[in-house]
Amino acid sequence: MLIIKLEAAGGGAMNQKSTYVTYGCGCGCGGGNGSSDSGNGGSGSGNGGSGGGNGGALWSCESGPCDAPPILLCSGGPGCCDYLKPVADMLDNEFRIIRFEQRGCGRSTADGLYDLHTTIEDIERIRQHYGIDKWIVGGHSWGANLALIYALAISDRVKALLYIAGTGIHDNRHWSEEFHRNLDEFGEQLPAMEYPFNTDVNAEGNRALRAFGRAPEFYARVSKLGMPALFAMAENDIRPSWPAEQLANLIPNAKYVKIKGASHYIWLDDAEALKKVLFEFLDDTQRVMY
Repeated sequence: MLIIKLEAAGGGAMNQKSTYVTYGCGCGCGGGNGSSDSGNGGSGSGNGGSGGGNGGALWSCESGPCDAPPILLCSGGPGCCDYLKPVADMLDNEFRIIRFEQRGCGRSTADGLYDLHTTIEDIERIRQHYGIDKWIVGGHSWGANLALIYALAISDRVKALLYIAGTGIHDNRHWSEEFHRNLDEFGEQLPAMEYPFNTDVNAEGNRALRAFGRAPEFYARVSKLGMPALFAMAENDIRPSWPAEQLANLIPNAKYVKIKGASHYIWLDDAEALKKVLFEFLDDTQRVMY
C-alpha cells in the first residue's frame, strides 16, 4: 500500500512539488516529515522517514507542465542525493520532469534495502503514483545505468532512454585502473550535494551492477531494446567511455554524441551544449512517437 505526502516547493522553485511516496505497512509510519525548501524543491528532512522494517518513504520531485511528456531523471553515485535539478531546469518548460532519491540517499529512508530489484520496484511505485503510463527514462553516471536496467526490466513502460555520461555496465579491472589514474592526475569538479554520500548504497549498487553485467544474456538483452536511446557523453570525462560506446552500438536505435570540452558533470562545463543535444534527440523522438 502506498501513502502519499505532498509538499509544495518554496522560494524560487515555483514550478516544483516534492512528494514522499511511502511504502510498507500502509500506516504511514515511514512517512517523511520536515518543511519544504527552495533549494531542491523538497523537504529539509534528513532521511525522509523511519529506517525501520515496517515501511519507509521515497523522496521525489515533479516539475514542468503536468500534461507534458514525462521524463524520469536518476542521479548517480550510487549513494548520492538528487543533484539533477540543473538538468531538469533545462527541460521542464516542455516536459514533465520526475526526479527521486534512492533508498538511503538524501531524504529517502535508509532501510538497508539497496539492491537493484528493490530500486526498480521503487521506480515503478513512483511511476504509478504520478499516474504515468509510459515515460522517457534517463539518468546521469550510475543513474544512467539504472535507467538502462529499468528499460530492460520494464520495457513496455519506456518510450526512450537518456544515457548521460554513463559508465557502462561491466566488471573490468583495466577500466577501474584508468579511472583512478585519471582521478589522481586530473581530479574532478563536483556539483553541490545537499545531503551526505551513503557508502552502503554505493557498495551494494556497484556490486549489484557488476553482477548484472556478468549475466550471460546481458548483451543479447541490450541488443533487443527497441526504444530510441541517446548516449550523451563527455569528451574530457576521466571515466573511460568505451563501455558506454559498446552499449550504444548494441542498441539498434541509439545515438551516440560526445560533447567537446565537457567533463563528467557536463552541465557544469557547457550547459547549452547539453541542452541542445537533449532537445535535438527529444524533438526527433517526439515526432516519431506522436
